[in-house]
Amino acid sequence: MAAGSIVAFLRTRGYAMAPARRARLVSLSVWQIIVVEHAARRIAAADDPSDPTIVQVDDADVAGFIDAYAARLPPEMRKDFVRFLAYLEHVAPLGLGWATRFSRLGPADQDRVLASLEASTTPLLRAGFAGLKALVFMGYYRDPRTWKLLGYAGPRVNRPADGWWR
Repeated sequence: MAAGSIVAFLRTRGYAMAPARRARLVSLSVWQIIVVEHAARRIAAADDPSDPTIVQVDDADVAGFIDAYAARLPPEMRKDFVRFLAYLEHVAPLGLGWATRFSRLGPADQDRVLASLEASTTPLLRAGFAGLKALVFMGYYRDPRTWKLLGYAGPRVNRPADGWWR
């Protein structure tokens, strides 16, 4: 038990975040939000990263949305979500032969880790990935600037005269 605690302590060190940004966190720790940011950037990656009209995940504050959403989860569900983030960060890369954190992998290797979770033979891992993916898309597509990508004009109720896409 003590060895596990020491390993957990060491594995959750070395994550940096500006104090002002850290102060805005609602429910997730610094290492957890960094894992969410990295996963979100890959899950909702633009087909054409050089297209300046595509809203980036960070600009839509997807991680902030997920942090606030996690704060409203029942305690047991939040605990499960954080456990999945720990698995994604520390264990899932090991399954593909990488002895480093998910957040330290390059984009292509992060894609491989996420794909392995999505295709896992373990239902709980597939469900964890599906839940994270759903949260990422909820966070991303809540931003009206993303609707144009889908050809969605936005809700009719209270729609501005010049539309939502400004």
